[in-house]
Amino acid sequence: MDYSETIQWLYAQLPMYQRQGKQAFKKNLNNIRAFDTYLGHVSQRFKNIHVAGTNGKGSVSHMLASILQEAGYKTGLYTSPHLKDFRERIRINGRMIRKNTVINFVKRHQKFFEKHRLSFFEMTVGMAFEYFARKQVDIAVIETGLGGRLDSTNIINPELSIITNIGLDHTNMLGNSIAKIAEEKAGIIKPNTPVVIGKKQADTSPVFKRIATQKKAKLIYAEMQKFAIYESDLKGLYQNENLQTVSAAVEQLRKMGWKISEKAVKNGLKNVVENTGIRGRWDILQRSPLVVADTAHNRDGLSIVLQQIFQTPHNHLHFVLSFVNDKDLDGILPLFPKNARYYFSKAQIPRALNEQVLIKKASAYGLKGQSFSTIKQAFETAYQNAGTDDLIFVGGSTFTVAEII
Repeated sequence: MDYSETIQWLYAQLPMYQRQGKQAFKKNLNNIRAFDTYLGHVSQRFKNIHVAGTNGKGSVSHMLASILQEAGYKTGLYTSPHLKDFRERIRINGRMIRKNTVINFVKRHQKFFEKHRLSFFEMTVGMAFEYFARKQVDIAVIETGLGGRLDSTNIINPELSIITNIGLDHTNMLGNSIAKIAEEKAGIIKPNTPVVIGKKQADTSPVFKRIATQKKAKLIYAEMQKFAIYESDLKGLYQNENLQTVSAAVEQLRKMGWKISEKAVKNGLKNVVENTGIRGRWDILQRSPLVVADTAHNRDGLSIVLQQIFQTPHNHLHFVLSFVNDKDLDGILPLFPKNARYYFSKAQIPRALNEQVLIKKASAYGLKGQSFSTIKQAFETAYQNAGTDDLIFVGGSTFTVAEII
């Protein structure tokens, strides 16, 4: 198989969460543990930092990787999902894994995949861990895919665990309360391993305290610390909280003996996009009209993005929106302004919410607009309708943004 055929084969295996949703969620780590053993326990052959959370975990992972890279460490970075190319998920010092490496990995282990019925995510995690071990990275930043306790990444023994914040998302899999979701995320806390908590929340603090005490893990609340906050090239308002979390993580790493200078922190935060290739976080695609894309996709994330939209000078507002079918639209749609033009669509994935269902739901909240069968069509219409001083926002899901960037 060539690269394109290899990727299509990966996607066609057992359900892929990003495409199908709940049916792809595994209830145990048996498969990934078996795969890790088969690969020679690669998960234990490189140092790492583990990052979970409802919002911000991707940004925090990229920021930390950029800082560690600037500090001179050979830095692996595993994140999900990708926007354009599968290889965005697996990087070393910002460079994506090579196409041939992906092809050869699948070719070598295809029989194991088929025999043990590995999911797309399990295969991808194994690929990342084997790559980081073989390339002998100094450290890797590993972002969880979903939750924490049962996430395939949760077979590592990190130097440091980070939980950014907890919000109501993926409730059909992680639980229908903040406390239950916190319990799942707290599954990444390891014995005698410090954990940085990005945000102190009334419903989550008792959960984290209980589990950290049981594991004898040092608990650090980022927002309780005071740090010099450096400027970052990630310009979303929500990044302020993420910057605080990253600062607390860097401080803890220094205490553990990692050499990270102030210059590395400053340059790392200033060059996150260049160093790591991150996209889709208050991503300004054009200035006139102003076109902004953002992958925020739940109530907590979108409320801050909308706050920033309202603070950004503009004449008229245009929203190009699509969502996946398991989002709490009754919690999300009331956040959007009624005096804007809407262009409703659906991403080209099986899990996308039908645009006719979306327009009907939105109109119940006073959001008026048109529906389109493709995001490209929706965006082109918004662009034609927009004046030079208008603002076009593209979002609602990672997949909406992926089709426009």
